[in-house]
Amino acid sequence: MTEAMSDHEAIRSLVHAYAERIDSGDIAGVADLFEHATLVAGDGSRFVGRDVLEDLWRRSVRIYPDGLPHVCHLISNLDVHVGDDGETATARSYVTVMQATDGLALQPVAVSLHRDRFEKVGGAWRFTERADRQVLVGDLSHHVHGVESPA
Repeated sequence: MTEAMSDHEAIRSLVHAYAERIDSGDIAGVADLFEHATLVAGDGSRFVGRDVLEDLWRRSVRIYPDGLPHVCHLISNLDVHVGDDGETATARSYVTVMQATDGLALQPVAVSLHRDRFEKVGGAWRFTERADRQVLVGDLSHHVHGVESPA
C-alpha cells in the first residue's frame, strides 16, 4: 500500500467514523460526516442537510448524564466498490448495536443494513447518501427517545 490511504480504506474509515462518533455521543460530529448527504430511512423518509440531521439524531438518540449513549455500533460485512470513474463509490454493511445501561444487561438492540453512496471531492471522500433499513429490532427503549420497552 502506498503512503496515501487507498480509496477503499478511506471509505472504510468514513463508515467506521460514524460508529465511533455515535458511540462517543458526538452527535455534531456524526452530522458533520453526513453534511453533504441524504439519509433515507427504512420507510422512505428522506432527511437532507447537516442541521436537519443533527436535530434528528439529537431528538432520537438517548444520551446519558455522562455524555454517552452507552452503545457500541459493530460494523460487519463491509463491502466497498469504487466506481470506474474513481470519483464515486458505494458500500454495503451491517451495523449491530450493542447496549448496556444500569437498567439493561448487555445485549444487541438492533441490526441495520446500510447502503451508502460516496463522492470524492478535492481528493477526499464524503457521504452523499445513506439508506438505512432495520433488519432486527430488540429493546431500543434505552437507546432511542420515545420507544417503549417491549412487552
